[in-house]
Amino acid sequence: MPRRRRIDLPHIPQHIVQRGNNRGACFFCEDDRLGYLDLLSRHARRLSVKLHAFVLMTNHVHLLATPQHHGAVSTLMQDLGREYVRTVNGAHRRTGTLWEGRFHACLVQSERYLLSCMRYIELNPVRAGMVDDPASYRWSSYRTNALNESSAVTTPHAAYVQLGTTVDERCASYRTLFCAEPAEPDADDAHALHAHTKQSAAWGSESFQREIEATLGRRVTVRQPGRPPRSPA
Repeated sequence: MPRRRRIDLPHIPQHIVQRGNNRGACFFCEDDRLGYLDLLSRHARRLSVKLHAFVLMTNHVHLLATPQHHGAVSTLMQDLGREYVRTVNGAHRRTGTLWEGRFHACLVQSERYLLSCMRYIELNPVRAGMVDDPASYRWSSYRTNALNESSAVTTPHAAYVQLGTTVDERCASYRTLFCAEPAEPDADDAHALHAHTKQSAAWGSESFQREIEATLGRRVTVRQPGRPPRSPA
Protein backbone atom coordinates (compact mmCIF):
# COMPACT_ATOMS: atom_id res chain seq x y z
CA MET A 1 0.00 0.00 0.00
CA PRO A 2 1.58 3.33 -1.02
CA ARG A 3 2.30 5.78 1.77
CA ARG A 4 -0.34 8.46 2.08
CA ARG A 5 0.63 12.11 2.40
CA ARG A 6 -0.01 13.60 5.82
CA ILE A 7 -3.09 15.74 6.28
CA ASP A 8 -2.23 19.18 7.55
CA LEU A 9 -4.76 21.92 8.27
CA PRO A 10 -4.34 24.88 10.64
CA HIS A 11 -6.53 25.07 13.77
CA ILE A 12 -7.48 21.36 13.69
CA PRO A 13 -5.93 19.09 16.35
CA GLN A 14 -3.55 16.34 15.31
CA HIS A 15 -2.68 13.11 17.10
CA ILE A 16 1.03 12.55 16.53
CA VAL A 17 3.06 9.38 17.13
CA GLN A 18 6.83 9.10 16.78
CA ARG A 19 8.59 5.82 17.51
CA GLY A 20 12.15 4.88 18.25
CA ASN A 21 14.23 3.44 15.43
CA ASN A 22 13.54 -0.30 15.12
CA ARG A 23 11.26 0.10 18.16
CA GLY A 24 14.35 0.85 20.26
CA ALA A 25 14.50 3.23 23.21
CA CYS A 26 14.45 6.98 22.65
CA PHE A 27 14.72 7.91 26.35
CA PHE A 28 17.45 6.49 28.55
CA CYS A 29 17.10 8.49 31.77
CA GLU A 30 15.01 11.20 33.42
CA ASP A 31 17.26 13.96 32.10
CA ASP A 32 16.44 12.83 28.55
CA ARG A 33 12.72 13.21 29.20
CA LEU A 34 13.17 16.58 30.89
CA GLY A 35 15.27 17.76 27.98
CA TYR A 36 12.72 16.54 25.44
CA LEU A 37 9.87 18.37 27.18
CA ASP A 38 11.93 21.56 27.36
CA LEU A 39 12.70 21.38 23.64
CA LEU A 40 9.08 20.51 22.84
CA SER A 41 7.82 23.50 24.79
CA ARG A 42 10.28 25.94 23.21
CA HIS A 43 9.79 24.79 19.63
CA ALA A 44 6.00 24.62 20.01
CA ARG A 45 5.89 28.22 21.24
CA ARG A 46 8.18 29.35 18.43
CA LEU A 47 5.98 27.70 15.81
CA SER A 48 2.61 28.59 17.41
CA VAL A 49 1.66 24.96 18.01
CA LYS A 50 -0.58 24.38 21.04
CA LEU A 51 0.03 21.11 22.85
CA HIS A 52 -2.96 19.63 24.71
CA ALA A 53 -1.78 16.17 25.77
CA PHE A 54 1.37 14.05 25.67
CA VAL A 55 3.01 10.91 26.97
CA LEU A 56 6.68 9.95 26.76
CA MET A 57 7.01 6.18 26.71
CA THR A 58 10.35 4.36 26.63
CA ASN A 59 10.40 3.86 22.86
CA HIS A 60 7.76 6.22 21.50
CA VAL A 61 5.92 9.49 22.00
CA HIS A 62 2.26 10.50 21.65
CA LEU A 63 1.27 14.16 21.26
CA LEU A 64 -2.03 15.94 20.70
CA ALA A 65 -1.44 19.39 19.26
CA THR A 66 -3.16 22.13 17.28
CA PRO A 67 -1.07 24.07 14.76
CA GLN A 68 -1.94 27.65 13.95
CA HIS A 69 -0.18 27.58 10.58
CA HIS A 70 0.19 25.15 7.68
CA GLY A 71 3.26 22.95 7.99
CA ALA A 72 3.93 23.84 11.62
CA VAL A 73 3.60 20.27 12.95
CA SER A 74 6.08 18.86 10.43
CA THR A 75 8.54 21.64 11.20
CA LEU A 76 8.06 21.08 14.92
CA MET A 77 8.76 17.36 14.72
CA GLN A 78 11.76 17.83 12.44
CA ASP A 79 13.40 20.58 14.50
CA LEU A 80 12.58 18.92 17.82
CA GLY A 81 13.80 15.53 16.61
CA ARG A 82 17.11 16.80 15.26
CA GLU A 83 17.97 18.86 18.33
CA TYR A 84 16.93 16.12 20.73
CA VAL A 85 19.07 13.51 18.93
CA ARG A 86 22.11 15.80 19.05
CA THR A 87 21.60 16.37 22.77
CA VAL A 88 21.10 12.70 23.63
CA ASN A 89 23.96 11.50 21.45
CA GLY A 90 26.28 13.97 23.13
CA ALA A 91 25.11 13.07 26.63
CA HIS A 92 25.35 9.30 26.11
CA ARG A 93 28.34 9.23 23.75
CA ARG A 94 26.38 7.51 21.03
CA THR A 95 25.89 8.10 17.31
CA GLY A 96 23.09 7.64 14.79
CA THR A 97 19.41 8.34 14.79
CA LEU A 98 16.89 7.62 17.54
CA TRP A 99 13.70 7.89 15.51
CA GLU A 100 11.94 6.05 12.75
CA GLY A 101 12.23 7.92 9.50
CA ARG A 102 8.68 9.26 9.61
CA PHE A 103 6.24 10.26 12.31
CA HIS A 104 2.53 9.46 11.94
CA ALA A 105 -0.34 11.87 12.48
CA CYS A 106 -4.08 12.20 11.94
CA LEU A 107 -6.60 15.01 12.27
CA VAL A 108 -8.94 14.75 15.28
CA GLN A 109 -12.41 16.26 15.46
CA SER A 110 -12.81 18.45 18.53
CA GLU A 111 -16.26 17.20 19.57
CA ARG A 112 -16.04 13.99 21.64
CA TYR A 113 -13.13 12.58 19.68
CA LEU A 114 -10.57 14.97 21.15
CA LEU A 115 -11.25 14.00 24.77
CA SER A 116 -11.13 10.32 23.79
CA CYS A 117 -7.76 10.96 22.18
CA MET A 118 -6.46 12.66 25.32
CA ARG A 119 -7.62 9.71 27.41
CA TYR A 120 -6.01 7.24 25.03
CA ILE A 121 -2.70 9.10 25.18
CA GLU A 122 -2.56 9.45 28.94
CA LEU A 123 -3.54 5.82 29.58
CA ASN A 124 -0.60 4.45 27.60
CA PRO A 125 1.47 3.70 30.73
CA VAL A 126 -1.50 1.86 32.29
CA ARG A 127 -2.08 -0.27 29.20
CA ALA A 128 1.65 -1.04 29.10
CA GLY A 129 1.53 -2.28 32.70
CA MET A 130 3.98 0.36 33.92
CA VAL A 131 1.56 1.85 36.49
CA ASP A 132 -1.93 1.15 37.80
CA ASP A 133 -2.98 4.80 37.93
CA PRO A 134 -2.12 7.39 35.24
CA ALA A 135 -1.38 9.87 38.03
CA SER A 136 1.55 7.66 39.04
CA TYR A 137 3.31 8.23 35.72
CA ARG A 138 5.33 11.42 35.71
CA TRP A 139 5.89 11.73 31.99
CA SER A 140 2.42 12.55 30.69
CA SER A 141 -0.04 15.44 30.77
CA TYR A 142 -2.50 13.59 33.03
CA ARG A 143 -1.45 15.36 36.21
CA THR A 144 -2.01 18.71 34.54
CA ASN A 145 -5.36 17.87 32.98
CA ALA A 146 -6.78 15.85 35.89
CA LEU A 147 -5.02 17.27 38.97
CA ASN A 148 -4.22 20.87 37.94
CA GLU A 149 -0.47 20.37 38.20
CA SER A 150 1.27 23.37 36.63
CA SER A 151 2.80 22.87 33.19
CA ALA A 152 4.86 25.00 30.86
CA VAL A 153 4.21 22.55 28.04
CA THR A 154 0.45 22.22 27.55
CA THR A 155 -2.38 24.59 26.61
CA PRO A 156 -6.00 23.58 27.35
CA HIS A 157 -8.15 22.93 24.30
CA ALA A 158 -11.63 24.49 24.16
CA ALA A 159 -13.23 21.03 24.45
CA TYR A 160 -11.40 20.53 27.73
CA VAL A 161 -12.27 24.01 29.02
CA GLN A 162 -15.95 23.28 28.41
CA LEU A 163 -15.84 20.47 30.98
CA GLY A 164 -16.45 22.97 33.78
CA THR A 165 -16.69 26.63 34.72
CA THR A 166 -13.78 26.41 37.18
CA VAL A 167 -10.45 24.63 37.18
CA ASP A 168 -11.63 22.26 39.93
CA GLU A 169 -14.79 21.39 37.97
CA ARG A 170 -12.82 20.74 34.81
CA CYS A 171 -10.33 18.48 36.58
CA ALA A 172 -13.10 16.55 38.31
CA SER A 173 -15.02 16.07 35.06
CA TYR A 174 -11.86 15.00 33.29
CA ARG A 175 -11.06 12.40 35.95
CA THR A 176 -14.44 10.78 35.41
CA LEU A 177 -13.33 9.89 31.88
CA PHE A 178 -10.79 7.53 33.43
CA CYS A 179 -13.09 5.74 35.87
CA ALA A 180 -14.19 2.80 33.70
CA GLU A 181 -11.66 -0.01 33.29
CA PRO A 182 -8.56 2.13 32.67
CA ALA A 183 -6.58 -0.74 31.16
CA GLU A 184 -9.05 -1.12 28.27
CA PRO A 185 -10.23 2.39 27.36
CA ASP A 186 -12.91 2.39 24.68
CA ALA A 187 -11.40 -0.44 22.64
CA ASP A 188 -13.23 0.59 19.48
CA ASP A 189 -11.98 4.17 19.80
CA ALA A 190 -8.44 2.99 20.50
CA HIS A 191 -8.46 0.74 17.43
CA ALA A 192 -9.92 3.48 15.25
CA LEU A 193 -7.47 6.10 16.45
CA HIS A 194 -4.53 3.78 15.79
CA ALA A 195 -5.75 3.03 12.26
CA HIS A 196 -6.45 6.67 11.41
CA THR A 197 -3.07 7.79 12.74
CA LYS A 198 -1.16 5.12 10.87
CA GLN A 199 -2.92 6.00 7.60
CA SER A 200 -2.78 9.81 8.04
CA ALA A 201 -6.58 10.00 7.94
CA ALA A 202 -9.14 12.21 9.71
CA TRP A 203 -10.71 10.77 12.87
CA GLY A 204 -14.22 12.05 13.43
CA SER A 205 -17.79 11.93 12.24
CA GLU A 206 -18.72 11.38 8.60
CA SER A 207 -19.66 15.05 8.24
CA PHE A 208 -16.26 16.05 9.63
CA GLN A 209 -14.51 13.77 7.17
CA ARG A 210 -16.56 15.09 4.25
CA GLU A 211 -15.69 18.64 5.25
CA ILE A 212 -11.99 17.82 5.33
CA GLU A 213 -12.21 16.01 1.99
CA ALA A 214 -13.94 19.02 0.42
CA THR A 215 -11.22 21.32 1.74
CA LEU A 216 -8.29 19.17 0.65
CA GLY A 217 -9.75 17.56 -2.44
CA ARG A 218 -8.59 14.10 -1.38
CA ARG A 219 -9.79 11.08 0.54
CA VAL A 220 -9.21 11.21 4.31
CA THR A 221 -10.95 8.02 5.49
CA VAL A 222 -9.23 4.78 6.50
CA ARG A 223 -8.58 2.38 3.67
CA GLN A 224 -9.56 -1.22 4.28
CA PRO A 225 -6.95 -3.95 3.77
CA GLY A 226 -6.90 -5.83 0.52
CA ARG A 227 -6.30 -5.08 -3.13
CA PRO A 228 -8.23 -2.19 -4.66
CA PRO A 229 -10.96 -3.13 -7.14
CA ARG A 230 -9.88 -3.35 -10.77
CA SER A 231 -11.04 -0.58 -13.04
CA PRO A 232 -13.48 -1.67 -15.74
CA ALA A 233 -11.88 -2.27 -19.11
